Amino acid sequence: MNRIDIHQIFQHLHHRYPFLLIDRVLDYTKGESLVAIKNVTYNEPFFQGHFPHRPVMPGVLIIEAMAQATGILAFKTVDEPPDDNSLYYLVGVDKARFKQPVEPGDQLLLEVKILRITRGMWIYAATAKVDNKLVASAELKCMKRDIAETPKADDKIAATDKVAETTPVEDTVVISSEQSGRAN
Repeated sequence: MNRIDIHQIFQHLHHRYPFLLIDRVLDYTKGESLVAIKNVTYNEPFFQGHFPHRPVMPGVLIIEAMAQATGILAFKTVDEPPDDNSLYYLVGVDKARFKQPVEPGDQLLLEVKILRITRGMWIYAATAKVDNKLVASAELKCMKRDIAETPKADDKIAATDKVAETTPVEDTVVISSEQSGRAN
């Protein structure tokens, strides 16, 4: 069994509480599949408003939990931890189905399987179960993308850097805290 504890999950996902939705990986096979769990507790922040009289985990968060499981599998498959210059994005959800509500006290068993990888897009079959009963399923599409750094106040941008299509760049542009609207 290839188990991954919460400390190792932190190394594979940039998500943190309250948006980290994987508590443990029970098993995975590189290039094939991964099984993880999410313990659903009453103190989850979304239960305050969804719904106070009958707490139900939002379906979009079940999809997000399955997507986070795909991220761990992708990074394990390529033997590459995430870095600060890229993100693994959920870019598509197809065939999503929700069979029954997920409530406080439930333990989501998340299973993801790689269906194919096409031009950098990873396509997965994903399911979520509670007590061995299917509660949700979907086909998820994910991609790793480089992210551009956002200039901070007082950063200098070289004349060769692209600021915006309509912004003329002379020798140097200085973004000050007054221009950016942010206080230091």
